[in-house]
Amino acid sequence: MEMPRLLDGRLKLRHLVLADTLTEQGSVVGAAAALHVTQPVVTRGLHDLEAILGVPLYERGPRGITPTEFGTAFTEHARAVLAQLTHAARHVVEIADATRGRVVAGIHLAGSNLLLPRAIAHLKEDHPLVTVVVREGTPESLLVELTAGRVDVIVGRLSGPGTEGTRRQALYQESIRVVAGAHHPLATRESVSLEDLADFPWIVPGTETMLRQELESLFAQHGLDLPANRVEATSFLTVRQLLTETAMVAALPGLLGMDDPRLVTLPTPLENIGHSVGLTLAAGRRLNPATQALITSLHTVAAQIEDA
Repeated sequence: MEMPRLLDGRLKLRHLVLADTLTEQGSVVGAAAALHVTQPVVTRGLHDLEAILGVPLYERGPRGITPTEFGTAFTEHARAVLAQLTHAARHVVEIADATRGRVVAGIHLAGSNLLLPRAIAHLKEDHPLVTVVVREGTPESLLVELTAGRVDVIVGRLSGPGTEGTRRQALYQESIRVVAGAHHPLATRESVSLEDLADFPWIVPGTETMLRQELESLFAQHGLDLPANRVEATSFLTVRQLLTETAMVAALPGLLGMDDPRLVTLPTPLENIGHSVGLTLAAGRRLNPATQALITSLHTVAAQIEDA
């Protein structure tokens, strides 16, 4: 095929935004709602973009659209361009007023209780006018946000090999513990086996997470199925409330709930389940001053946690 002419004036910034949104939403209806336009506008824009590139970007199906190989590749580049433009605008603002800035931190379960809150407090001591935006999500959704430039840094578990286009910094090692409410029937036991907990309701992370896979493997090693009576949740506020009000149990990073008198750690061995907590950044992307300042605070606080 001929090389598409992307600099002849036909390709607009809105086409890049459209590709990003269509891939994220997975449907024309969802993209139209997210962009606050009508469905015909989205459909027309997609037809224009496919005509410019000369290839089909999405496969249409009864449940929405799925990116083709071309669509996946173009979305990746579109997000990179949008991310650079976002950071260019912020860089101009930060040069104009060096005392202000904005950093968007994505967070999932590990690091959400102590690391990030303490790092934000540390940052604010020297940079009170820096705005910190915290976005909670699954590791997969946050990686999409990072790639698109909507998140500057992800704080949480570093599991498996890093993905292309990202770089990671480990901060400390953290173990996984079984946590319950202080009122739990087994809270005062000196020894609690996994078999003892099999009949209690569990709170577990989503199927796409590494911890979920590790828990399923651990139960299987003990000849058990993951309890059918379970809730899937990654929000610590939700998990904590369920633990304090019910007889549920959860496998959580060891630092979560450490200082909460309403929670207890059960003496249940979780063999070989642990992880590194750290940062995930976009490879090759220039860090703005606010992000650099937050990363410095994260390293400082992580060292304090590790020494405690």
